[in-house]
Amino acid sequence: MTIPIISIVGKSNSGKTTLLEKLIGELTGRGWRVATIKHNKHGFNIDHEGKDSYRHKKAGAQITVVSSPHQIALVSDVDHDHSFDEIRDRFISGVDIILTEGFKVNDYPKIEVYRAELKRDLISKKEDGLIAVAADVRLDMDVPCFDINDAVSITDFIEKNFLDQSIA
Repeated sequence: MTIPIISIVGKSNSGKTTLLEKLIGELTGRGWRVATIKHNKHGFNIDHEGKDSYRHKKAGAQITVVSSPHQIALVSDVDHDHSFDEIRDRFISGVDIILTEGFKVNDYPKIEVYRAELKRDLISKKEDGLIAVAADVRLDMDVPCFDINDAVSITDFIEKNFLDQSIA
């Protein structure tokens, strides 16, 4: 079975990470195994100058793995910005669902986070894959609109539409 992917999208400072934290807690509390993908179009560096793994990469290693009894990290050179499908199929296993953040334009189901105080329009429409909105005001939408702080109802929606209840 293919692991479902749901993207949490929204404008900057709308509360995407906060909602993700709540959804992860709610899903894992119900026994689901969750992976996340955070996309950063500007790039990132988890390795730091002077560390052994940094020195390995600087010396020319294409892939460096840092391992401990509690965590593992892989740093790999890539020749393109990988799609969520590619990341899922190459690097993620043993989970029931993948929640993503930070890649607004994609072909996956989206839950958009909306805050009225930011005075910005929604970035997604139903035809873009929008399946729900988490907002701090009631919006008249053609998709479900949840209270931004109601992680329980949003998780119920995710379970009903994306997770096979028989394996929980």
